[in-house]
Amino acid sequence: MRLSTELEAFCARIGHRFARPDLLRQALTHASIATPARLDNQRLEFLGDRVLGLVMAEALHAADPAAREGTLARRYNALVRKETCAEVARDCGLGNALRLGRSEMLSGGRRKEAILADALEAVIAAVYLDAGFDTARALVLRLWGTRLKRSDTDLRDAKTALQEWAQARGQTPPVYTETGRDGPDHAPVFTIEVRLASGQAASASASAKRQAEQAAATTLLRRLEDAND
Repeated sequence: MRLSTELEAFCARIGHRFARPDLLRQALTHASIATPARLDNQRLEFLGDRVLGLVMAEALHAADPAAREGTLARRYNALVRKETCAEVARDCGLGNALRLGRSEMLSGGRRKEAILADALEAVIAAVYLDAGFDTARALVLRLWGTRLKRSDTDLRDAKTALQEWAQARGQTPPVYTETGRDGPDHAPVFTIEVRLASGQAASASASAKRQAEQAAATTLLRRLEDAND
């Protein structure tokens, strides 16, 4: 069975044409629309998580022969965490290709971090089963791109990095405040402000509070770093 136009476009974006298209369909099928005849992506997500982990561990080990285990572990955790996977999924437009139930679509499922991250791992597994480990490795390295070369500071969780910045200067932890909420109930957009005890602040908006907090922390960190240049 031929792929739909949207799935063909998604294949073009990730750079892989499936010999077994049903693997891709399953990888993009959320549990909210699954039936006995239409399998969801949970089993593939389980496998893809392991494939992603091996690719990242291998790449990090080869990239820096002098790095100690603790340093490699920090970099690894930053690259495979759900937030990073969801970011990669957004970059390749995975949300547009998802197969969701009506209730999940109405609640903004195409933008939800957990759904995007799990589906991306399922896609990695689908490529692995379709074409083998070497092709899956190439896909992961291509999609993660420059993220593999970022510094430890860039890879850290932004909220954690900002808290460490404040503590190193004798300040209390940053305070996050919801300052706005727009959009319909099924697809809200939250605006979050983060403020330091010293008065510096930044705001960001996103479809999830946690995502907005991370974005606000990232913005403030960049301002602080620019101010110290």
